[in-house]
This record gives sequence, C-alpha cells and structure tokens, in this order.
Amino acid sequence: MELIYFIVSLLASIIGGICGIGGGVIIKPTLDMLGVADLATVGFLSSCTVLSMSAYNVGKTFADRSAAIDTHTGTPLALGAAVGGIAGNRLFSALKAGIGNTAGVAQALCLLLLTMGTLIYTIKKKNIRTHCVDGVAATVVIGVALGTLSSFLGIGGGPFNLVVLHFFFGMETKKAVSNSLYIILFSQAANLAVTIFSRAVPAFAPMELILMILGGIGGGIIGKSISKKLSGAMVDKLFIVLQSVIMLICVYNAVKFM
Repeated sequence: MELIYFIVSLLASIIGGICGIGGGVIIKPTLDMLGVADLATVGFLSSCTVLSMSAYNVGKTFADRSAAIDTHTGTPLALGAAVGGIAGNRLFSALKAGIGNTAGVAQALCLLLLTMGTLIYTIKKKNIRTHCVDGVAATVVIGVALGTLSSFLGIGGGPFNLVVLHFFFGMETKKAVSNSLYIILFSQAANLAVTIFSRAVPAFAPMELILMILGGIGGGIIGKSISKKLSGAMVDKLFIVLQSVIMLICVYNAVKFM
C-alpha cells in the first residue's frame, strides 16, 4: 500500500514538473479515487509533496541563473498566493467541519468545472487576446485568488496558474511553467505552515509522507530534465491530455463521495 503513495507522487510530479502544475492536481484526485486515506490526510500529504517538488524546481531555476522566473510579476503573485493559501485552508476546514466527507463532492465538482474551463481555454488560447497587468495591487489580488483555489482544492495550483499567467500577463507556455511553480511554492508553504501551527495535522504513517516527498523531489528532477527537451507546443498537448484525464477522475470522485 505504501508503494502506491510513492508511485503516484513520482508520476504526478514528473508531469507536474513538465507542465508547471505542481502535481497536486493529479495526486489529490487520484488518491481520493483509490481511497487510501481520508480527505484531510490526502490533502496534507499532497501539499507536502507539491511543496517539495516546487522547492526543488524553483531552487534549481535560480541556481542555474535562469531568467525563466519573472520576479517582478511572480513575487507579488506568490505573496498573494501565500495569503490565499491560508484563506483556502481555513475555507476547507470550515466546509469539512460542516458537511464532513460531502466536502469531497464539492472539491471534485469544483475541480471538474475549473479543469473543464481551463481545457477549453488551452485549446482556444491562440484566438484569445492576452493582457499585461502591471500594477502590484492587482497582481497581488490575482495571486490571492489563485492561492485560495489551490489550497481549498488541495492541488497546489494546477492548471489554473498557467491560464492566469497567459491571460493576464501574456506569458508563453515555458515561462508560465517556471512562474507557476514559483507561485505554488509560496501558496503551499503558507498552507502547510497554517496546518502545523493550528495543530490540524491529520494522522498518517511517517513512511507515507517520506515516500511521497521522495517521489515529489524525484519527479521534480526528472520532470525538469524532460521539460528542457520539449517545445511549448508539446507541453500544451500533454497539458490537454492531462486535463481530460483529471476531468474523468473528478466525475468518478464526485459520484463516489455522494
């Protein structure tokens, strides 16, 4: 059973590293589908995995002195995402306390609708006019929205970061991938800090967490290596296939938690 945690986190982090989605958007619904733990535990383990993977990728990008991360835009977004990560954590905790495991239905349906919208945008984006938001305040607000969504859904940031970075800031795919992981790093760090300091860490076997973090870091290493060899168009195609699979899993999970 513990091997499942490693395999899921490794494969998800490889794909997440390539597409800039963190891996949580794959880990969370997949573990929910497999029924290996309750919602809170899966969300916590997923956040830790995404944090480890994004930390490796962002650290490696800065170490390589790459200009892929636009700190002028990325930092206000990341700081906003950190605030949003706290808000999303509180929102999910309140929902879980109120309706119990039915919160899984809300998460699955919300993720389904957002992924569907993201899929449509990705297919049509060549015909969509992008913008160039430059104000710090507006950028922070967008970051807060992203952080809230990612933390509430327990997915790290996922496909929505790429859409936002393209639509509001005109970033091409490869650059958006690096900046998405930068944002995810901040939002998940804030989410994890709140969970720990509020003493809301769910019960789990230490080996499960260790294996998932190892899978996250290993996936980050492999994903970053593969990403360097792919064009933006190839990343977009992988992204479209991935979103279609996620939507199917979300439908299954919504029915399962009803």
